[in-house]
Amino acid sequence: MKDIVIGIDAGTSVIKSVAFTLAGKQLADFAIANTYETLAGGGVEQDPARTWADTAKTLQGLCEAIPDLPDRLSAIAVTGQGDGTWLIDKHAKPVGNAWLWLDGRAGSIVESFNQGPHQKTRFHETGTGFAACQQSAHWLWMKEHAPELLKKSAAGFHCKDWLYMNLTGEQVTDPTEACFTFGNFRTLEYSDTVLDVLQLQDCEHLLPPVLDGINHAHPLTEQAAKATGLVAGTPVVLAYVDVICSALGAGLYDSKETPGCTIVGSTGIHMKLIRGADQVVLNDECTGFTMPMPVAGVYTQLQSNLASTLNIDWILDIAVEVLASQGTAKERRDLLPAIDQWIAQSTPADLIYQPYILEAGERGPMISNTARAGFIGLNTRHGFASMVTSVIEGLALAGRDCYSIMGDLPDEIRVTGGAARSESLRKIFGNVLGARLRPSNREEVGAAGAAMMATVSIGHYDSMDDCVVDWVTPTLGDVEDCDPALTKRYDSLFPAYVEARNALQPVWKKLQKHGENT
Repeated sequence: MKDIVIGIDAGTSVIKSVAFTLAGKQLADFAIANTYETLAGGGVEQDPARTWADTAKTLQGLCEAIPDLPDRLSAIAVTGQGDGTWLIDKHAKPVGNAWLWLDGRAGSIVESFNQGPHQKTRFHETGTGFAACQQSAHWLWMKEHAPELLKKSAAGFHCKDWLYMNLTGEQVTDPTEACFTFGNFRTLEYSDTVLDVLQLQDCEHLLPPVLDGINHAHPLTEQAAKATGLVAGTPVVLAYVDVICSALGAGLYDSKETPGCTIVGSTGIHMKLIRGADQVVLNDECTGFTMPMPVAGVYTQLQSNLASTLNIDWILDIAVEVLASQGTAKERRDLLPAIDQWIAQSTPADLIYQPYILEAGERGPMISNTARAGFIGLNTRHGFASMVTSVIEGLALAGRDCYSIMGDLPDEIRVTGGAARSESLRKIFGNVLGARLRPSNREEVGAAGAAMMATVSIGHYDSMDDCVVDWVTPTLGDVEDCDPALTKRYDSLFPAYVEARNALQPVWKKLQKHGENT
């Protein structure tokens, strides 16, 4: 009896394969830590061969956890980290290391383009702002600084596309990443206009065909079967990019409601459900993403603050370093339980923290490769507890900043991500956003979203609406209302947050030039 489906989620830090029943119950998972290399000049790269080998090992691990898995497996679906550039040659071998979404080498090229005459034309087609993390930006940098990489290449993939090729032998991509990078979100096809304004017409041959996994699957090859321990011929589905799969698994798609969805992970993702391309709101700042959902005519608009929980990691690591200098050995995870205590000791909305901690800067709701983190309003009565609280408030304020540029804030926001398990964090987010929150209790939303696509693709469900009833509705927690008094206090603070990030942009640029000259 083929009653199991596998969702693969190849993230930036972890590659996971998760086995579910066809009705959505998680049976087992196997994960391997992912690694990448940070280079001088803003480069961030990953070994494609190791990524595939590690993915195969996660599938082997599932076979050990569920001994009869190969015979029970009905389908596999694969999603993964978005953006980036995974080049292959005519022999389907990697052309060097993959460039990840964290790569900031194209920052100055993007800034120059966004100040030019074609920014709005490109944005109107893709519905997506132009940022240094995108494949198109990477290709522009390569044309100028490393043209040999493009000359050796036969196709340009994203992470999940690379894994799908290794599983099936097929060289394709999906509608989400094809369209927000090089396409038109209305037609879900590549756009000659985008290639023209970016002056990347000579790279058109690198664009793989677009395959919608909700309608099509390919069989697992003999070679991949040997590498994974699974059965050749098993249907493999190319799922949408990880943020869409995570949104699907966490409950953004709802046949009756129009909720929002926030992922509090390494990156902060803030999404609104849009019914119809004509309802997409394109902002004047030309920022954000527009992507289709795996339901005809339904879209997700999203804004993303590039660093979310990475800010919490940063401030906890400072505490670890200070304690170590005094002879007390602690790890970051040892300090996580203290966060609730620090929040309880602090006055809410007392400081502003801008959470732009990554060297790559920020991409939502403003695009700035020079954006930097900082506290505003510190005085002698503020201690470490106040700073930790302000960091978490800063993540919530960044989320509100992202939602605000997309129009009205949703009345209800489904929330997921590792940090969203913290009740204290959820309370801050709910009060800052002024919305009801519903936590997703599903542990692996990205892998679940991919697996949901597979169940519809192979015909187990007639529609995604039917799938959501089994896979999502039972996993949503109770509604958590915001505190009107605290929301009013954060309402008062929010304009200062926005004013500060606008005012500091020239300062960030001067700091960058200062760093280049020292």
